[in-house]
Amino acid sequence: MHESRKWLFVSRLLRISEFIDKYTDKLGWFCNWLVLITIGVGFFNVVARYLGRFLGLQLSSNALLELQWYLFSMTFLLGFAYILRHGDNVRVDFLYTNMNEKKRALIDFWGTILFLIPFCLIGIWVTFNPVLQSWGRLSDGNWGSWEVSSDANGLPRAPIKTILPLGLLFLLLQSISQAIKYLAILLGYEQVSEKVRLETSENIKIE
Repeated sequence: MHESRKWLFVSRLLRISEFIDKYTDKLGWFCNWLVLITIGVGFFNVVARYLGRFLGLQLSSNALLELQWYLFSMTFLLGFAYILRHGDNVRVDFLYTNMNEKKRALIDFWGTILFLIPFCLIGIWVTFNPVLQSWGRLSDGNWGSWEVSSDANGLPRAPIKTILPLGLLFLLLQSISQAIKYLAILLGYEQVSEKVRLETSENIKIE
C-alpha cells in the first residue's frame, strides 16, 4: 500500500511536470521566431543606415534600433527555461558526465532545490519593485507616467524590464519540473530516465 501511494504521488507530480514542459516548448517555439524577427530588424537597420547616408535621408530611427536589442533581450531571458528543459546549458565537468544516471540526478536534484530555485525566487523578488516603478508606481502608492527611453523617439522601458522577472518566473517553473523528473529518477522511474535522456544532450560522454 505504501509503495502504491508513493507511485501515485510521483505520477501526479509527473503530470504537473509534463504540463510545464509542454508550455516551455511553446515558449521555445516563440523564441525561435524572435530570433528571426531580430535578424530581420537588424538587417533593416544596417541597410537603412547606409542607404540613408547615400540618399541623404533618415530611414531608420531610435525606436527601431532599440527594438533590435529589446528583441534580443527577450530571446535571451525567455529562452532560459527552454535551455534548462533540454539540457542545452554548457557543462564543463569531467566527473559529472561520466557518472551514472542516478548520481547525476542526485546532483541535479539538490542543485536545483538548493541553488536554482532560490536564485529564481530572489531574482523575482529583487526585480519586482523596480519593474513596478518603471510602469509608473510612485513611492506613495499612486501611479504616474511610465519610464521612457532617454533617446528621442525611443521605446518605453517598462515592457522590456518586465521581461526580466517574467523570464525568471518561467525558469522557476521549469526548475520545478526538472526537480520532479530528477526525483522520479531517484525513486526508480525508468520511463522518466529514458524520457530525460531523449530530451536532453546529456547522453554525450567525454572519453
